[in-house]
Amino acid sequence: MWIVELALRRRYTFIVVALLIFIIGPLSVMRTPTDIFPNIDIPVLSIVWTFNGFSAKDMADRVTSPVERALTTDVDNIEHIESQTLNGVTVIKVFFHPGADINRAIAEAAANSSSLLKNLPPGILPPLILSYNASTVPILQLALTSKTLPEQQLYDYGNNFIRTQLATVQGAAVPLPFGGKVRQIMVDIDSRALQARGLSPIDVVNAVNAQNLILPGGTAKIGTLEYNVNMNGSTQTVEALNDLPVTTSSGGQVIYVRDVAHVRDGYEPQTNIVRTNGNRSALLQIEKSGSASTLTIIAQVKAMLPQISAGLPKALGIQPVSDQSVFVSSAVSGVVREALIAGVLTGLMILLFLANWRATLIIAVTIPLSILTSLIVLSALGQTINIMTLGGLALAVGILVDDATVAIENISHHLEAGTEKREAILLASAQIAVPTLVSTLSICIVFIPMFLLSGVARYLFVPLGEAVVFAMLASYFFSRTLIPTLAMYLLRSAAQHSADAGKPPGPFMRFQQGFERGFEKFRDFYRGRLEWGLARPRALALGFLGVCLGTAILVPFLGQDFFPTSDTGEIRLHLRAKTGTRIEEAARITDNVETRIRSLIPKDELAGILDNIGLPVSGINLTYDSASPIGNADADVLVTLNPKHRPTAQYVQTLRTALNSDFPGVTFGFLPADIISQILNFGLPSPIDIQIVGADVNGNRAAAMKLVARLRQVQGLVDLRIQQPDDAPAINIDVDRSKAIKAGFQQRQISQNLLIALSGSSQTSPNFWLNPKNGVSYPLMTMTPQYTVDSLDALRNIPLAGTGAGAGPGVAAAAGTAAGASPGTPGAAQSQILGSLGTLDRGSQEAVVSH
Repeated sequence: MWIVELALRRRYTFIVVALLIFIIGPLSVMRTPTDIFPNIDIPVLSIVWTFNGFSAKDMADRVTSPVERALTTDVDNIEHIESQTLNGVTVIKVFFHPGADINRAIAEAAANSSSLLKNLPPGILPPLILSYNASTVPILQLALTSKTLPEQQLYDYGNNFIRTQLATVQGAAVPLPFGGKVRQIMVDIDSRALQARGLSPIDVVNAVNAQNLILPGGTAKIGTLEYNVNMNGSTQTVEALNDLPVTTSSGGQVIYVRDVAHVRDGYEPQTNIVRTNGNRSALLQIEKSGSASTLTIIAQVKAMLPQISAGLPKALGIQPVSDQSVFVSSAVSGVVREALIAGVLTGLMILLFLANWRATLIIAVTIPLSILTSLIVLSALGQTINIMTLGGLALAVGILVDDATVAIENISHHLEAGTEKREAILLASAQIAVPTLVSTLSICIVFIPMFLLSGVARYLFVPLGEAVVFAMLASYFFSRTLIPTLAMYLLRSAAQHSADAGKPPGPFMRFQQGFERGFEKFRDFYRGRLEWGLARPRALALGFLGVCLGTAILVPFLGQDFFPTSDTGEIRLHLRAKTGTRIEEAARITDNVETRIRSLIPKDELAGILDNIGLPVSGINLTYDSASPIGNADADVLVTLNPKHRPTAQYVQTLRTALNSDFPGVTFGFLPADIISQILNFGLPSPIDIQIVGADVNGNRAAAMKLVARLRQVQGLVDLRIQQPDDAPAINIDVDRSKAIKAGFQQRQISQNLLIALSGSSQTSPNFWLNPKNGVSYPLMTMTPQYTVDSLDALRNIPLAGTGAGAGPGVAAAAGTAAGASPGTPGAAQSQILGSLGTLDRGSQEAVVSH
């Protein structure tokens, strides 16, 4: 009661408060991030270790397992740890309890990684540590295409020039490009030439590293000047690297790099192919990071594209694909539109029943004021504008006017009874103070259980409850302050009503009087039916029970889901060919699948197809990729439909049936394509994922296969598959250490030469060449071209002997004799080949996942 008296004494104060809310509210809304969902702040760290050439099992046993054990000791607040280990890379995801300090966790993980380096395989580099949460999903993809530029230039421009500028957009995370070819300076080894000269791959690596130096010079003070002293430590052109000396022959002749290898401006072996509508391209994914606005990030990225394009070749095209801002803005605007319609209909209904535009205006003012107040508080608490908060406000629109309606109706009743205006306001407000408070709190308390939720559901539904509660409390506050103030100014007293009584009614009043007469007839009809029911309570109860039982019959036909599905017009298909399929063959299969898709979806409904084939070049991309590819045989196909299309679910069903029938050796699965499903899946490839945990890997797989067989009998389950295969082809090399030591070789020397020949020198002996034209340092990689290692005989013929083995001419000759070769045979006395020191056989290996 006291607050009503205060409002009547300080009327201008509360009017100014209302005006301030009308000013601050829109400003707060414009500065609040807009997104599809609230920020799901379940902190996660991704720790990416890379060691090229290591098998998945070696990475799991020698890197993943020690790191996971150490993390549980050195890092606090861990909820659980998951990891995915592939050939040469492991991605360890550390999930923390809600509320954990992610910055502290990063520092602890970094310190943990530094302390482990000495206990891990020699030469392994420190890991990349990334933080993200469930809301970190792709919101925009940029396809880099060109009709004239090669793929390595597409990747080069995307990685070194476009990505670095896009990373300045607040809230955007930009992984390395997908597809393209990673530009490198390649030293292609000629194995036959090395054997002929008694050299090995490591000799070439040592020579290049010794001749291509990245070392500073200094200064020299001569006379009155101080000179910078520079040296030609590195060559200015790629071609000049061919002229670097490797060694000298026994006759004193210099052997150059060009004699045993060829240096070119090329690319590392391609493991990832991207095609946009059939054309080779590179792909940049823009990830939303943190609580930044999805719409703002995409708008800023698009605004930067013209500026970025101005500094790039005109032949390079940047095409935005899979733009999630269209869906986000459509969803948000749809909720806002429905809320506005609800507000207008509520106002019209009040006007129709009260037949007083002054009272209707007073009541209607509380709707935007309460909503703006709720949005201001939500923004102050760090929430975003999303479909959950807006949905809560739309839900509350019809309820927000209750307090004001009751207050105005009671005041009008006292005014019509002849009470003086101020007294009528005070008396009416006192009579409804407790009932309206109880009514408001009864509505608010309904949302209290939402605050007891945990996990993703808490982050989704708590903002909805907060939006309703804050709006309801604001509505009650305004019904006790602003409503009495406006009633004092706008409502008419009994004397004014009497003066207007003799005037003829206007059109609206005549319509309202007709409505009242019709409503009275309906009320009389309802009263009659109610009296009939009260006179026959047993019949009424049985009838009501029959209706309830009739509706209960529909329950078995209703599905259950965590969140409603939405048709965004995108289909994301994941396919996997036979394990071990090389990427060229996987691209051919994907091309056939794409052709089949185009035959099933009408041309006028198909906007485009984006293929992402194989493994990305960096574990960073694996962190953000919900498809979880395990090898070059994997491919993602993103099908985008035009705005006017038949239901996407129908096409998914058609594609699932046709593709599984037409490609029997390929496994297909449809992954979440829209932003809603990706967030709710929390980075997992399917809505339902079952993890089998145990120390016995073979037992885990046997249990998984039995479970899959049983799950296939469950109606409605589709795309069942085991994510990790166990049939990846492998070649096992068993070195006879006794024979090797007699030939003058240690296991280390053999392994180093094998690593350089097959995986390159960048892992153990990194070197770089600076391109003076663009200022970019490119890795200098020495390895055997993959197209030359096309058989077991080619593997056996990898040369081993040379100065890198630490063997002089005499020892080399002895080694040749020990291997069964005549010392006088040209080349044989100066080199050993891998096949003479062991056996090679085919086997298999598997990708490793731990939990």
